[in-house]
Amino acid sequence: MYYGFDVGGTKIEFGAFNEKLERVATERVPTPTNDYPLLLETIAGLVAKYDQELACEGKIGLGLPGMEDADDATVLTVNVPAAKGKPLRADLEAKIGRSVKIENDANCFALSEAWDEELQDAPSVMGLILGTGFGGGLIYEGKVFSGRNNVAGELGHMRLPLDAWFHLGDNAPLLGCGCGKKGCLDSYLSGRGFELLYAHYYGEEKKAIDIIKANAAGDEKAVEHVERFMELLAICFGNIFTANDPHVVALGGGLSNFELIYEEMPKRVPKYLLSVAKCPKIIKAKHGDSGGVRGAAFLNIKG
Repeated sequence: MYYGFDVGGTKIEFGAFNEKLERVATERVPTPTNDYPLLLETIAGLVAKYDQELACEGKIGLGLPGMEDADDATVLTVNVPAAKGKPLRADLEAKIGRSVKIENDANCFALSEAWDEELQDAPSVMGLILGTGFGGGLIYEGKVFSGRNNVAGELGHMRLPLDAWFHLGDNAPLLGCGCGKKGCLDSYLSGRGFELLYAHYYGEEKKAIDIIKANAAGDEKAVEHVERFMELLAICFGNIFTANDPHVVALGGGLSNFELIYEEMPKRVPKYLLSVAKCPKIIKAKHGDSGGVRGAAFLNIKG
């Protein structure tokens, strides 16, 4: 049995999955905000509860908005303050008495998609999230590739490439990022970036969904904005795909519901790739909000 925990800023979602990767149990509880011992007890308590109910000792995986420090395995996170700077994995293993795997939640999203029935045979799967922020995960042969510092999927903190700046024009905004730097993809390709760019060029704030509806209705500003954004997305995808060469790319987050992306990217991306390269298949993620807990559980499939 595989146990997955999706630890967020406000809630912890637990899921148990059998050997067929079918979910057999689910529970959601509040995340202890600043109480680390209670956080440990909450997770350990869920493990004990479902060990008893399912008559097994499940393999444990945990996803969170952050990562482990590559040197001392303490947790680097902002959204789960109770775990910040703590040796979460070591403390959970000591408390529960078995091994625990911890991974970034975007990597868990990507892993969930990679283990979907339709993608299990794909040698490499990239998950990209176009939500409040922009980020992703890299899956090779069914396993997360995290890199030396556990930041391999932090694609949102790559900078806008030169041709993207030219595309945005002389009036291009240099947007700040939560990481403290400027010009990160996170600030431009996310749903938030979609809205910020519209406000910058047209002097009015609109929600992404309203811009998309206005585009469908033929509104001149919205049509121009969507055209600019689609080309920006293609430029940046071209760079990302050239560096990683994935077989399949699954998109998640709010903007992934914008169906025009799936029509436009296969037409626009190829000119930003090497001449010998083919654009990877770009699909909408299938597992939505459950991707985090699925992917966390599946951290143990390949050990």
